[in-house]
Amino acid sequence: MNDIKVMNHAADNIRILAAAMVEKANSGHPGGAMGGADFINVLFSEYLVYDPADPTWTGRDRFFLDPGHMSPMLYAGLALRGFFSLDDLKEFRQWGSVTPGHPELDLVRGIENSSGPLGQGHAMAAGAAVAEKFLEARLGKTMMQHKIYAYISDGGVQEEISQGVGRIAGNLGLNNLIMFYDSNGIQLSTECGVVMHEDTEMKYKAWGWNVLKINGNDVADIRKALDTAQQEQDRPTLIIGKTIMGKGALKEDGTSYEHNIKTHGAPLGGNAYANTIKNLGGDPENAFLVFDDVKDLYAKRTEELKRIVAIRKAAETEWRKANPEKAAQMDEWFSGKAPRVDWSKVTQKEGIATRAASATCLSVLAEEVPNMICASADLSNSDKTDGFLKKTKSFVRGDFSGAFFQAGVAELTMADMCIGMMLHGGVIAAMGTFFVFSDYMKPAVRMAALMQVPVKFIWTHDAFRVGEDGPTHEPVEQEAQIRLMEKLKNHAGKDSIRVFRPADADETTVCWKLAMENTETPTALILSRQGIAKLPEGNDYEQADKGAYIVAGADERPDVILVASGSEVSTLVSGCEALRKDGIKVRVVSAPSEGLFRTQSKAYQEAVLPYDVKKFGMTAGLPVTLEGLVGIGPNSKVFGMPSFGFSAPYKVLDEKLGYTGENVYRQVKAFLAE
Repeated sequence: MNDIKVMNHAADNIRILAAAMVEKANSGHPGGAMGGADFINVLFSEYLVYDPADPTWTGRDRFFLDPGHMSPMLYAGLALRGFFSLDDLKEFRQWGSVTPGHPELDLVRGIENSSGPLGQGHAMAAGAAVAEKFLEARLGKTMMQHKIYAYISDGGVQEEISQGVGRIAGNLGLNNLIMFYDSNGIQLSTECGVVMHEDTEMKYKAWGWNVLKINGNDVADIRKALDTAQQEQDRPTLIIGKTIMGKGALKEDGTSYEHNIKTHGAPLGGNAYANTIKNLGGDPENAFLVFDDVKDLYAKRTEELKRIVAIRKAAETEWRKANPEKAAQMDEWFSGKAPRVDWSKVTQKEGIATRAASATCLSVLAEEVPNMICASADLSNSDKTDGFLKKTKSFVRGDFSGAFFQAGVAELTMADMCIGMMLHGGVIAAMGTFFVFSDYMKPAVRMAALMQVPVKFIWTHDAFRVGEDGPTHEPVEQEAQIRLMEKLKNHAGKDSIRVFRPADADETTVCWKLAMENTETPTALILSRQGIAKLPEGNDYEQADKGAYIVAGADERPDVILVASGSEVSTLVSGCEALRKDGIKVRVVSAPSEGLFRTQSKAYQEAVLPYDVKKFGMTAGLPVTLEGLVGIGPNSKVFGMPSFGFSAPYKVLDEKLGYTGENVYRQVKAFLAE
């Protein structure tokens, strides 16, 4: 064990660096970082197992930070580990720096997740714990003996997502998940007592967690708790650490600034900053330093890790010799490459709902992709992810040999856990629910897009044709929302998400193929509840891989082009026949993915949707959903939903709302006459 004085000195070093970062940036949150420094120091200097020479080593422990505003603590701790330079810390929150205000995924520098809105980080950690269990069931303990650590704050515990994580992790018995709760009792605008009086310990115990209460600023207490947590065999562990917000901080007059709400979200400033740095043993004029004994402490840990990692890698080498097929499989799974799938095994029936067509694809994927996990938020028999489930079984406590994750009614938790599974590595995750419930998932969808995590979102019951359930369950604005995100670029300049709404069963197969081949961004599949007529005979479905393509009436110079995605394409085809009988040259374009279409050559885009030809779009969502393809102006018209919908059988709604071939004919005739 390291000397307590040195350990406390190292924690103070983290506090100094954290406070200095915020002070130099004149922006940030010093108080929480200073309070949590003891736990981070003990974890990083004595417990976390990683390879200093290979930060992406698959056998490493993972650390997920939930409260991203405590980034100064994380960056300072990682600097002691050698993953950030002091110059990096000086550039905190500045343009182009590697130390943004909230941590962003950067495995080479030891950051396992982008810390988004509170609560999501620890859900990702729980997902990583599931992935480790899933892989252990297939590869054995030798290759999957690491731990998943999470760090959560009072705010994260208050966020509703914490209930989903608490319930699921406890129910599944994720003993490889160890979470530290920084319980300092201070929030940004109030003390916690103003908004909560619950017994957090009993709440987590009720969920089936092993709960330990400690002094979160005491090295001996932290060590004892981590030792106990690492030995736990049946339950996830929550370590409730009572910590001091702004530990070591002094005011301008030299009195204690500890446990003061003002330290939470602003630089200490002026003499308060100088007094604090001096109190912690630093120099206010030169605060960006690592003390010599702290350097020695982390250098010693580096040498310990070399020995630990060498032993584990030697065991891995022996395992690989004894299990060459599994070793090759593991390497392929962790490569991040698209899996090999024999799509010829997918045979679709005509006229079925695209959710049913998705089930056919998932049935094949369950057999073809052994590292794929599929999830559902208590809707597997309706979102048709049961196509996957029928070929496997659900995860249960003590048995992760199956590949289906029953999340229960917790869409956001499910989404973040699936993201965490993929952040862990080695697995491909897909999840299903109704499209209207994507509203619950938007924060996670956004984080997946930011991090470029290629999870698969399966959203069914895609329009007002949910029918009898009424407008509360009929998505209208949701497609416009998700396609707005499709227009955003990530840091690499690539599309942030790929969205598909297939027009029939066979187009669904192509869209699933594209989803599985997409290893750079999340993919969304938006699917129908009701059956959809097959597109015209002879349609080249492979053209769907261009995002938009001609499916009917491919006249070289049409009078009008009809554009839609999903169910509305077959409606346009129906109306097209009547228009052509009137001598009107009509082209019908299916556009399952505007984002993918925009990546095609300008020549292809112009060939499919010539600029100077009139265009009529039909969407079961807001008209703006198609305006990017159809355009705005006298040569453009979009027929879309003007309301949230109504409760009635879907065929009645089609008639009442005008989603029929007959109305397409009337609308286009009137449009051409304008």
